[in-house]
Amino acid sequence: MTGPFEVQLIATVVGGRTEVADDYWGGIQSIIRLDDRFPAETLQGLDAFSHLVVTWAFHLASPDDVALHVRSPRGNPAWPATGTFVHRNHRRPNQLATSFPRVLKVDGRDIHVTDLDAVDGTPVIDLAPFFGAMGPQGPIHEPQWPGEMLGDYWANSGAVPGR
Repeated sequence: MTGPFEVQLIATVVGGRTEVADDYWGGIQSIIRLDDRFPAETLQGLDAFSHLVVTWAFHLASPDDVALHVRSPRGNPAWPATGTFVHRNHRRPNQLATSFPRVLKVDGRDIHVTDLDAVDGTPVIDLAPFFGAMGPQGPIHEPQWPGEMLGDYWANSGAVPGR
């Protein structure tokens, strides 16, 4: 495919965090609210799945944030300088993200989730249930730095009552 194409936003994140942060996303609960133009029945059966694949837009980012060059993750010189497409942040050209939140319940057009690393008001471009059979095949390997960088990413923020 060449040239621009259009996508429709299908939902919006409601609740959870209101500010972007690098870490402590564990236990954050929010709602993915399906747009009114989609009937609630389009979510029928979704509650039988433990996790979703959610594609969303970094709506608070600016096109000026895109960084088409080599840099160290989070500006840490202890980690190797890597190219734009080795990072999973808003500095990539389309400023899109994919997350895998856990489904807590489905209530009408509201999908209650936890561990979605998107903030209140985030536009959702697509969602689907996570099928384990469609996950990565074969052994998974990565350098050491992502694990070091993300050591506190899913740590509990302490912001969720009762957790």
